[in-house]
Amino acid sequence: MTPNPHPLARSQPLPPVVLASQSPRRVSLLRELVPKFRVNPSDATELHDTKMGIRRLCEVNAELKAFPVARQFPDHLVIAADTLVFLDDQALGKPADLDEARSMLRRLSGRIHEVITGVCLVQASVRRMRRFSDTTHVRFRVLEETDIAGYLERVHVLDKAGAYALQEEGHRIVDVVEGSRANVIGLPVESLRRELESW
Repeated sequence: MTPNPHPLARSQPLPPVVLASQSPRRVSLLRELVPKFRVNPSDATELHDTKMGIRRLCEVNAELKAFPVARQFPDHLVIAADTLVFLDDQALGKPADLDEARSMLRRLSGRIHEVITGVCLVQASVRRMRRFSDTTHVRFRVLEETDIAGYLERVHVLDKAGAYALQEEGHRIVDVVEGSRANVIGLPVESLRRELESW
C-alpha cells in the first residue's frame, strides 16, 4: 500500500476507523487522512427542518448517521457526515429527477450559495462524541439553458446535493470557491484532520 503522504500528527495511533458512508467521494477524501478504514453505510433517516439552523441541521444529521454504526462497532471511531447546499436559507438536497435538477441549477446561476458539511465522530466504548461543521461559499457562473443541458449530459447529478459536483466538470458551472473545496465535495478534510489529531 502507498504510504499516506500526509500522516496525522499524533503521538498515539487512532482506534480502528469506520466511515458511516458509502459515498465514493467521502471514501477518497478520508483516505487522504486515514489509509485504512472500514466502510459501513448508515441507514438513518435524515431530518429536513431548517428551523433549527442550517449548521446544526447538518451536524444533527451527521450524528443520526453515526450512532447506529457506533452501536455496531463500539470500539471503533465512527465518522459520519452530511452535506447540504443552501441558497436563501433554503436547503437544496438531492434532486428527485432531471427537471428538479434543472430548476436547482437555474436558481444557483450567477448566485453565491453556501455548502455546509456537518461531521460527527463517535467512539461508543469510551462514550466520546464530537460534532462540528464547515462552510464553503461557492459562486456560480451565469448559466444559459445550453450550459445547464450540457452539464446534465456530462454529469450524473441525482445523487448530489444542489444537483452538481465540484469535482465533476465543476469548471463549467462554478466561478469562485471561498473555503474548503473538499468540504463542497463531501468531507472537510482540513477540519477533520485537526479533530483526528486531537482525538
